[in-house]
Amino acid sequence: MDGRPMHLRLGLKDLLWRIWQRFWKDRVLDQSAMLSFYFLVSIFPLLLFLMDLLGLLLQSQHAFQETLRHHLEAVAPQVATSRLIDTTLGEVSLGGGALKLFTALLFAWWSASRGMLAVVRGIHNAYETIESRSWWKAYLVASGLTVACLLLFTGALLLLMYGGQLSDVAAHRWGGGGFVALVWHVLSGIFVLACVLAAFNLIYVWGPNVTHRRWHWLMPGTLVGVAIWLLGSFGLKLYLSVFNTLPVSYGSLGVVIVLLMWLYLSGIAVLVGAEVNSIVENASA
Repeated sequence: MDGRPMHLRLGLKDLLWRIWQRFWKDRVLDQSAMLSFYFLVSIFPLLLFLMDLLGLLLQSQHAFQETLRHHLEAVAPQVATSRLIDTTLGEVSLGGGALKLFTALLFAWWSASRGMLAVVRGIHNAYETIESRSWWKAYLVASGLTVACLLLFTGALLLLMYGGQLSDVAAHRWGGGGFVALVWHVLSGIFVLACVLAAFNLIYVWGPNVTHRRWHWLMPGTLVGVAIWLLGSFGLKLYLSVFNTLPVSYGSLGVVIVLLMWLYLSGIAVLVGAEVNSIVENASA
């Protein structure tokens, strides 16, 4: 056996062919359709919880909403972020207080954990194994992964909200405002990408009830899954900017359809990444 990495010994052509076979064998499209529903159910309670939390602690609900919309538009279709998310968050954020925060936390935790359980089941399907853990242990793992991903998401948003102010302070103290702004722009993009990679990797490593043979930190499926997610998101944005016929076919429901399509592509990215991990690890056996 030579010293090359296993994914190189497997061969790119053979790897792509196995991914293609497993893609249809494990019904990734059907699984992603199910995941898109769970993502849709959980996304708004999570965003509402973050809005209420930042509103109580930092008095920055509006800043959170503006930051969220601005940076989601970089990957998600604009029609979904600017119309559906802004309108929905604006309606549900009326009022506030500790009771509303507690209610949002409970529903966000429940719905997001259910979605994470669906993701873990899809990863088990990719590894051709079944869930052997008790229901409470599986739900506990899903809840822990939900909290970890939420912390990563919150940290990225807080950095995007207040990092620009820190860069302005640094530029004022040490000079070089244009250079500092450029450095901050690059570093913020790298940090957000690192958070996305960390979230994918956490789900792949700790979600399924399998023993990973080789990869622990940056799994190959993590890189593939994030790349597919980015390509799918930008591809959907490009398609909607050129051939946006959904309002003609669906009317006002077209906004919901766009959001579901984006979540559907996100589910495909997660499951294809799991398939890549399974194939590479089986080849390394």
